[in-house]
Amino acid sequence: MQRQAGSKRPTVAWRKPAIAALMAGLLTLTTACSYFGGGSNSASENTTPVKQASADEPGWKVDTAPITFDWYMNFSWYTGTDWGKDITSQYVTKKTGVSINFIVPAGNENEKLNTMIASGKLPDFITIGWGEDAVKKMIEGKLVLPLNELADQYDPYFLKVTDPAKLSWYTQPDGNVYGYPNASSSPADFAKYGADYVSNQVFVVRKDMYEALGKPDMRTPEGFLKALEMAKEKYPQVNGQPLIPLGLHEFTENGNYSLEGYLQNFLNIPMEQNGKLYDRLTDPEYLRWLKTLRQANQEGLLAKDIFIDKRAQMEEKISQGRYFAMLYQRSDFSAQQNALYAHDPNSVYIAVDGPADAKLDAPVLNGPSISGWTLTLISKNVKDKARAIRFLEYIISEEGQRDLYMGEPGVTYDMVNDKPVFKPEVLKLLNSDRSAFDAKYGASHKYWMEMDTNITDQWKPESVEPFKQMEDWTKGKTVSRSEFDQLNPTGNSPEGIINTKISQLWGKTLPQLLLASSDSQFDQLFQDYLSKRDQYGLAKVQAYQQAEYEKNKEKLNIQ
Repeated sequence: MQRQAGSKRPTVAWRKPAIAALMAGLLTLTTACSYFGGGSNSASENTTPVKQASADEPGWKVDTAPITFDWYMNFSWYTGTDWGKDITSQYVTKKTGVSINFIVPAGNENEKLNTMIASGKLPDFITIGWGEDAVKKMIEGKLVLPLNELADQYDPYFLKVTDPAKLSWYTQPDGNVYGYPNASSSPADFAKYGADYVSNQVFVVRKDMYEALGKPDMRTPEGFLKALEMAKEKYPQVNGQPLIPLGLHEFTENGNYSLEGYLQNFLNIPMEQNGKLYDRLTDPEYLRWLKTLRQANQEGLLAKDIFIDKRAQMEEKISQGRYFAMLYQRSDFSAQQNALYAHDPNSVYIAVDGPADAKLDAPVLNGPSISGWTLTLISKNVKDKARAIRFLEYIISEEGQRDLYMGEPGVTYDMVNDKPVFKPEVLKLLNSDRSAFDAKYGASHKYWMEMDTNITDQWKPESVEPFKQMEDWTKGKTVSRSEFDQLNPTGNSPEGIINTKISQLWGKTLPQLLLASSDSQFDQLFQDYLSKRDQYGLAKVQAYQQAEYEKNKEKLNIQ
């Protein structure tokens, strides 16, 4: 059976006594037990009478009158903005009364969000990567409301569907919780479900090209470069467009995911040594592989596209099959993989052993962590506090997870042996044309703002090609690294300012390293980077990170 997240209320040292207030002649407002100390009382300042919610019943059921919330997604690539046009969103609106108007930045996410923060006004809901500096800005600027206070006042049932471990993890110094994560797995979850966990981090090659080249070993720098060279020689063009030998995540002002954590994980570079955080950027194996990529560029094996393309451009080129190899996140090209498979099953991307350390150790890949992927927060400007926290409770709950993942009963799925199962025609479209599936049905994590895969995996259909091979490849290589989350200082603290400067310095340095004309120029650029980050105050940042790491281990009971 699937565990019921947070089915018992947490017993924690900072629990407050319960307060019940009865006001004769007025609509009763019940204040439930508060599980969090301190903080502002902004959530309790709403004097608009609301229908009372019970701690024993889902709060969203109390009021299902029509309401539309503005929901900001801090991801310019997010395309699921057509709420109300697919069966799933129509069903959720019919059931809860809630409609969503999604707001997505047209360009740079940081610029858009910082502009809204500066204005002091935010949309009703905000979904953002948990590590973004803006999270702290919104909390410190009192632009978002404490979820625990909203729950206390308007929906005590919220505390029955949320996971105490996740609430504790995201509790701020003021004792409040301002955001709840998606795709989050605590160490307890990992112990229970970890054998089935898969990682998103993969090194993939185009199947037909790779096999035609004799399945070259790409684990060593020599083999890696040779394979890229052979691919470019044998396939100079793909459907009239130049082949791109290697694809990577986009370069941003702070660096490139593919060339940092992903590559370091493939090289099995430790996160810590003897209880001290390890500076992975300075690892000899890592630098050896960055120099390999520098050499690849020198030999004309790194296309200019990879330095300038954003996700939308990458998706277009993946759908055209123009990359030979990619160090990438498999879930980011599902729709494109589906299209390739429909056109020619041999033209898809498959996961293979990629860059490795000198010992050819297996990679150690990031699995789900307690921090999750994104946080969803509620703005202080929210048009209806009660309905907002209750809708959040609904989509976090198992009922909401089922509705958003499976869609409408009898329409997108049937119950088979007490288990929801997609109808055959729905499953067929899901496995053959993800874009068409999203447009028509809108299920299976189209709306992923609070997806909880520990719940939805119990209904997940068996994986099929072309996705199964990539998932299976990561099994046994996936680990929990929750203790290494939330280490970086953010905001306007001295350490936060230093860390931002160092991150932006790295963002400028990384492409320069790959574009260097020689290894000696690479060494000089890297030494300049090391010197500057020391001058900026790296030691202060590292001391902060080590202290946070110790706290994390204590929180998670890791020795």
